[in-house]
Amino acid sequence: MTESSATSPPSDLNARYGRGGRSRRPLLIAVVGVVALAGLAWLVWVAWVQSNPPVTSQLQGFEIVSPTSVKATVKVDRGESVEANCRLQAKAADFSIVGEVTLTVPADAPRHQVLPVTLTTQRSATSVVLVGCTTADQHRPR
Repeated sequence: MTESSATSPPSDLNARYGRGGRSRRPLLIAVVGVVALAGLAWLVWVAWVQSNPPVTSQLQGFEIVSPTSVKATVKVDRGESVEANCRLQAKAADFSIVGEVTLTVPADAPRHQVLPVTLTTQRSATSVVLVGCTTADQHRPR
């Protein structure tokens, strides 16, 4: 055996045994960690925005006054002074919509209020449904 074969350079061993250079595992772990952290931050942000809408509403009750009229009471809470549009529907026994009204709450109105609403119906209604309230920035009814 010659002296040169006993002291072969490390690159020959890497080529012979299939070892690569440095491992990319730490870089991969760092990239996955950054993506996971960004995803978690986005999830927290979305949860915060969705849990604090500018306006919320609740149907307090309704009364069938006549075959062509229904009175309802709606509670509207706004976090800020914005104009809100609240939509109510009167429904018949077969669940068809027989009346609908959109109530506008001006921006200068009190932030927390209970409002009476009268719906005119095409035929006798059996229930009133509050679809929800929207603002210029909140397009999904709440």
